[in-house]
Amino acid sequence: MHESLLRIGFFVGILAVVAAWEVVLPRRPLTVNKAGRWFNNFGIIVIDSLLVRLLFPVAALGVAAAASRQGWGLVAFLHLPPAAALLLSVLVLDLVIYLQHLMFHAVPLLWRLHMVHHADLDIDVSTGLRFHPVEILVSMLIKMATVAALGPPVAAVLLFEILLNGTAMFNHGNIRLPLPVDRVLRLLVVTPDMHRVHHSVIIRETNSNFGFNFPWWDRLFGTYRDQPVAGHLGMTIGLSQYRRPGALTLPRLLLLPFTGRPGRYSLDSIGQDPEQSVTTRSKKQ
Repeated sequence: MHESLLRIGFFVGILAVVAAWEVVLPRRPLTVNKAGRWFNNFGIIVIDSLLVRLLFPVAALGVAAAASRQGWGLVAFLHLPPAAALLLSVLVLDLVIYLQHLMFHAVPLLWRLHMVHHADLDIDVSTGLRFHPVEILVSMLIKMATVAALGPPVAAVLLFEILLNGTAMFNHGNIRLPLPVDRVLRLLVVTPDMHRVHHSVIIRETNSNFGFNFPWWDRLFGTYRDQPVAGHLGMTIGLSQYRRPGALTLPRLLLLPFTGRPGRYSLDSIGQDPEQSVTTRSKKQ
């Protein structure tokens, strides 16, 4: 009960701060009606939350508690001091999320699920939590399997989940940071300007900057891209095959993985410079 209140408190607090920041100091002008987008996005978020509660009543924290009782996992094998165990666990969990994100771009079937996240025509705090329910279920299974193999402290899993939700809302926020602050901050955490590149309509920009919490994995594995080729004000957000808001209503988003067109967003363009020819939009749906 205590951990649920803690997570809800951080969620509501960070959501409120970023949403207010977007109103006071927006980074980009919005291109479509915000009320309609938020209805769709938060509709998906509510469905995701109810589904996870129904199918995974104990989720990753329950697996971590069981692993701790039974002495499972790498952390128990290494006999690390508590602080080192917590730090290692958070880093490994974040690396797995990075690799999972990469996988959702690389595997065509998983990309169909992940399209729902990328099809948003604007990017703001609500986009950070907008994932198809089936993607959320797959992600939960991956996270629980990782926790079982790693055997992290329960506190590390709770800290990681709070960080993941918080940074997802922060780095999807349509918020303005002073450029000198962004340059320093992105050495430690994924900033909105860094992650926004990942939501570009240009294929080779979409396949970059996969990190959610920490920016180091992108730099280490060669998937980092500093800025969008058209600049943050000139870039187009979303997917080239979905440009009409009427095609992105809540019911259609839920059906999108099964009825939609995946486009040419594949990882064979990863790490290369954007080509202007890629910016040509496909026929509007």
